[in-house]
Amino acid sequence: MSLNPADPTFAARLSALLPEGVLRVPEPRYLEEPRGRFHGQAGVLALPQNVEQVSILIREANAALVPVVPYGGGTGLVGGQVMPDGPAPLVLSLERMAAVRSVYPQENVLIAEAGAILADVQAAARAADRLFPLSLAAEGSARIGGNLSTNAGGVGVLRYGNARDLCLGLEAVLPSGQIWHGLSRLRKDNTGYDLKNLLVGAEGTLGVITAAALKLSPVPAQTGTAVFTVSDPQAAIALLALARDQAGEAVSAFELMHRQGLEFLAEALPQVRQPFDPAPEWCVLIELGLPRGLNAEEALEELFAAAHGAGLTADGVIAQSEAQRQALWSVREHIPLANKAIGSVSSHDISVPVSEIPAFIDRGREAVAGLGAFRINCFGHLGDGNLHYNVFPPLGRRREDFDGLRGAVAEAVHDLVHAFGGSFSAEHGVGRMKTGDLERYGGPAKLAAMRAIKQALDPNGIMNPGAVLRTV
Repeated sequence: MSLNPADPTFAARLSALLPEGVLRVPEPRYLEEPRGRFHGQAGVLALPQNVEQVSILIREANAALVPVVPYGGGTGLVGGQVMPDGPAPLVLSLERMAAVRSVYPQENVLIAEAGAILADVQAAARAADRLFPLSLAAEGSARIGGNLSTNAGGVGVLRYGNARDLCLGLEAVLPSGQIWHGLSRLRKDNTGYDLKNLLVGAEGTLGVITAAALKLSPVPAQTGTAVFTVSDPQAAIALLALARDQAGEAVSAFELMHRQGLEFLAEALPQVRQPFDPAPEWCVLIELGLPRGLNAEEALEELFAAAHGAGLTADGVIAQSEAQRQALWSVREHIPLANKAIGSVSSHDISVPVSEIPAFIDRGREAVAGLGAFRINCFGHLGDGNLHYNVFPPLGRRREDFDGLRGAVAEAVHDLVHAFGGSFSAEHGVGRMKTGDLERYGGPAKLAAMRAIKQALDPNGIMNPGAVLRTV
């Protein structure tokens, strides 16, 4: 169905229905995304203050066949928040719907509006002596609605799960403009199709999330952090198994880092202090969160002794203070910034079964070497199989020199991921960047079902057209 631009006539119709200040002239920041791969457009920018105003906006856009692009914190890396082609859309930002509506500490539940910044939700939970465990690099600007719409992951997935696992219920506006009042705080609710899990991860293509009931957890009484060297990814996986055998579900994070990433960090951000000199070929950052009565430092010391005795590690650093803990995490958290400064030819957010990771890394090196003398920085969330597999130009060359090979590199990596039974998108979503990958690897049954769901809920195709599913 042909869509129409959000033109002055449409804007005038909205102005007659909404309070002053909801509609704005689009600012450049709403038309950009962090990697600069896509540049968006907008006919009208709307900043509603409540779900009723969102309902009016969506209802009128549906009636006028005007595309709608929901906008969270703008931190997405696959172009889902900008629409570069087609009629100029209504860009709908929920940044003025940022309240934490209520906290239920005894239930371990917090209800927040979609525009709430992730770090503010974490702080509200901590104020109630609870933990909201979703944690990622952009948590100071990413918003809960966007986190849910992309099913965000981060460093705590090993213990706590993705954003989907941390959501009990939603309030949302469907493409018709109807409000779904689904803010359930229940852990058990078997009353038909799970609309919540349909909207989580849909990237704004099936409706607009306006609020969420989120799961909280107890704050660990003891937190311990360490970095251990390992000889290779196989040793890292064996260390992960040992850590879980000894500490069980207390293993909160298990991050793999490669020497190439540490060298990029030393080059681009030398002020970040690293725990080893010279950098090891591989190392892992481990975090334990333990209840009262157990000592995290002692648990890590016991783990190191066992791992050393098994030949899995030769060296390690265990944080002795909160400052040292933050310093170890700073290394891991600054690697993406160093990557950005160096400039990758092609970056990949992929997952493969954990036991297949060593073979994948070996085969990936061979596949990339067949295309050029590239450098590879492979790092990420080893505990849940999510690797950030980034390919960089040879020393002394720029990424622009290899623009013509970006597609071939991505295809080689994603083909290999698929062969290993993995996913070309572990936690960033599909957006507009990876619609072709979804068509290539998704399979006919999955694609047919997704298109049927899209047609059923959004028959006019107004919601974030071109994201996830390519516009036909």
